[in-house]
Amino acid sequence: MVYGNTLLYNPHSFHGIFLLHKLEFSMAVLLEDIVKAVEAWLKILKEPEPYVDPNLDPVLLVPGIAGSILNAKDAETGKEERVWVRIWEADREFRAKLWCKFDPDSGKTVSLDPNISIVVPEERDGLYAIDCLDPDMVIGRDNVCYFHEMITEMTSWGYQEGKTLFGFGYDFRQTNRLKETMDRLAAKLEAIYTASGGKKITVITHSMGGLLVKCFMSLHSDVCEKYIKSWIAIAAPFQGAPGYVTSTLLNGMSFVDGWEAYFFVSKWSFHQLVIECPSIYELMACLDYEWEHAPLLQIWKEIQDTNGNSTAILESFTPIEAVSIFTQALSFNELSIGGIDIPLPFNKEILQWANKTREILSSTKLPPNVKFYNVYGTGRDTPQSVCYGSVDSPISDLQELPLCSATYVNVEGDGTVPLESAKADGLDAEARVGIPGEHRGILCDKHLFRIVKHWLRADHDPFYNPVNDYVILPTLFEVERHHDNGKGIDVISLKEEWELVSKDDQEENKNDIQPMIGSISASCEGDEARATLIVHPQSNGKQHIELNAMSVTAGGA
Repeated sequence: MVYGNTLLYNPHSFHGIFLLHKLEFSMAVLLEDIVKAVEAWLKILKEPEPYVDPNLDPVLLVPGIAGSILNAKDAETGKEERVWVRIWEADREFRAKLWCKFDPDSGKTVSLDPNISIVVPEERDGLYAIDCLDPDMVIGRDNVCYFHEMITEMTSWGYQEGKTLFGFGYDFRQTNRLKETMDRLAAKLEAIYTASGGKKITVITHSMGGLLVKCFMSLHSDVCEKYIKSWIAIAAPFQGAPGYVTSTLLNGMSFVDGWEAYFFVSKWSFHQLVIECPSIYELMACLDYEWEHAPLLQIWKEIQDTNGNSTAILESFTPIEAVSIFTQALSFNELSIGGIDIPLPFNKEILQWANKTREILSSTKLPPNVKFYNVYGTGRDTPQSVCYGSVDSPISDLQELPLCSATYVNVEGDGTVPLESAKADGLDAEARVGIPGEHRGILCDKHLFRIVKHWLRADHDPFYNPVNDYVILPTLFEVERHHDNGKGIDVISLKEEWELVSKDDQEENKNDIQPMIGSISASCEGDEARATLIVHPQSNGKQHIELNAMSVTAGGA
């Protein structure tokens, strides 16, 4: 039936049903063609298969404090929910799920909510937990990325997740020698060794992860000898992070700066957590280490004379003496949860546990055939000693300290770990290399990537020197030998040239710089040798070096 220019039909008639089915069939065919076309385009646009190097040995990445995603698992429902790191309701969930109390019998820190246990997700063979700590975060994502840049970089070298690249996250509230963590690490190493077909593993640690692995080497040397090939420690606080930990125990810590901090866990909430965390106490200044720059806790105290007049004096306390200050300052510290007030003073039982951990760390030896490399950050002002109060505003009551702002006496380091502490690993290192950079930022440093790639033998460049960050490329090698029968002498001449490739120093007026020339000669009983070395100015990151040498010796006829 036609009405105007429009065809009308009764969908319940035979003709209408036929047209409807024909239309549906045509649409189905059209959709199928569209799907095939899209799939074809996707194949064209698909990224190439990632490069995989089958000859690489497996690598295990171990983060530092606060460097692992933590999930809170409900004992009744079995449901897991990410509690670290998160932005939405971050502070409330942090207090409810992560606040804890130390159990001196087990050495374990247990969440205040008995129905909650803290677990580390194992997706992507452990890499998920140490990659981006808040995968949902878009704005400010760089603040919560941990090993992300290194994972991306190593993948470009030919490493493959689950085959040659793995991660080990852990509950960073706990002691670095917790039996559960040690057992998990042993099982992880065995699983990687098996998955890689019996290849030994290189362990790469950052910050406090270095203390965890060092504890493991001391307590499980046989496991390390069996499964570990080498260990690369990055920014490890081998003798502690004195300034950082002193202010953390008294004032808390902030992991996020700027406007993002308003949406994150408060500094006070962190403070209440760390009071019961053995890992923090284990970062205090090592007591038996002979510091070049002794870490101190300094306080401008208000003193009144007999006439009631006030004056300010500066008192300094060594790490041992500072314990009494912590005790007094935190004597009335408490938190309230679920309507219950829980005292949280400075925990001397944790301090005793931490002292034992430091004894274990100081006695650690490298297992046989395990190579060790140490990389540390330099060029940043790093807190070593902490001061409260001032001449004009002295401290009258030590319980004011948690509410006061600290000032610091700085030394060189990475902003968190002093250089002196990071270098004092107490081990027989293959190499120790300093990189200008910040404690967390060093994990994104191209210089670090270059060094690590060389130590992993993933660069196939035998000429690279990671200590000084240069590559030596031989460009010429000529040797001539000549015997003069008339004079009875042998003459040998040598000419060798190299290019030294390093970071361009970007000096101005390079054209005005003249080559450096040096020479040396020696003679003994008629034999003579002399050599000249010419070092040309650096240009575009390259420096040309020439060596010319000749020797004249008495020979037979």
